[in-house]
Amino acid sequence: MVHVLSSRILIRPTDPERSRAFYGGQLGLEIHREFGTGPERGTVYFLGGGFLEVAGRAESAPEPGPRIWMQVADVTAAHEELVAKGVTVTRPPVREPWGLVEMWIADPDGTPIVLVEVPADHPLRYRPGI
Repeated sequence: MVHVLSSRILIRPTDPERSRAFYGGQLGLEIHREFGTGPERGTVYFLGGGFLEVAGRAESAPEPGPRIWMQVADVTAAHEELVAKGVTVTRPPVREPWGLVEMWIADPDGTPIVLVEVPADHPLRYRPGI
């Protein structure tokens, strides 16, 4: 088995500055590190237990592109905060048949992002022996 030391999602946006404004400004992700210079410089954001790297520039968004899953403590509060910041919500918070509360947004290139709340009674909260 490969021993993974770290991982991250890589995104090559069509407009790096617009994407940095979205991820750092509107979503409020904290910066882990930056590298390079100019508009195509790399910015790596903390993404819970992983990282999101926005670097370089693409001529067009990939098809099909990645999807990002982010767990938050309170989807309703996140919904209110993001709408106030001008983020377009593509699907408002809904409790899914599998028990998670999910809300969908998209980044400036259309990359789908799901914000997920794990309710207290959901099996994902179960920790045997704890």
